[in-house]
Amino acid sequence: MIIVNIKRIIMLISIMLVFISCKKEEEDLSYINEVNDWHGNRINSLKKPDGWLSLVGLHWLKEGENRFGSDESNDILFINKAPSFIGSFYLKDSVVTVKIKKGLDVFLDSIKIEEAVLENDITGKPSILKYGTLSWYVIKRAGNKYGIRVKDSENDLLKSFDGIERYPVSKKWRVEAKYIPYDPPKRIIIPNVTGVPEEELSPGKILFKINGKEFSLDPTDAGKRFFLTFADLTNGEETYGAGRFLYIDKPDTAGMVYIDFNKAYNPPCAFTKFATCPLPPKDNMLKIAVEAGEKNFGESYH
Repeated sequence: MIIVNIKRIIMLISIMLVFISCKKEEEDLSYINEVNDWHGNRINSLKKPDGWLSLVGLHWLKEGENRFGSDESNDILFINKAPSFIGSFYLKDSVVTVKIKKGLDVFLDSIKIEEAVLENDITGKPSILKYGTLSWYVIKRAGNKYGIRVKDSENDLLKSFDGIERYPVSKKWRVEAKYIPYDPPKRIIIPNVTGVPEEELSPGKILFKINGKEFSLDPTDAGKRFFLTFADLTNGEETYGAGRFLYIDKPDTAGMVYIDFNKAYNPPCAFTKFATCPLPPKDNMLKIAVEAGEKNFGESYH
């Protein structure tokens, strides 16, 4: 009788172990699918006609008149499919206006224009001018720098893009972390590829452990989420040399948050020299190889 009971107990334990194992596999598969879906959405975003892969130019404005077009006599040289002379940008007292050559079909909000005051990207609603497959708008950067960002919906890179290589998705790199608020918020210096660093506020420190070793990162507040620019020991080898980007959810009421490095991604500068990307602040340099998320893409521009 005792032997029979022991056999039943062993059988029940075996069934439970199989059930637990199957459930874990289902959870792991569900997580992998969730990350893959996230990455698929990111790829689709990059492939949009006005996405980062469509960038074909970045031109900084000087004070006063800036003639632009495809002819080399212009101050700002657009790509060859543009007319030889399109018009002039005027920068005065931090205001950018544009005058278009009469007869050209340049549109702003679907309305053909000859002159306009242009809003920049910092406003969240830049004035986007269009001619054929080209579009352009004003960007503002640190040091009161104003530039013209140009896109082409038929850019060769956009047409040839076939995805980004990634590390295998692993729950090991979805790390639980503790959020410790700064009081007051910490001022951090964010360098960028323009060479003019910007100062931002970090609301708190994120502490976590990998392989028993403690690390920390300083996020910036991105509204509903936190934003991280970080570097690790894979940079310049398997991942982009100037660091990676990552969004994370804000902490719960207990101050806990998850950092999902499987969703770490390349900054726009990994794809084009016409982007102006922030670089990791000094306290976000991780002394570990984070083998998760996107790998490098093509040529490194910076």
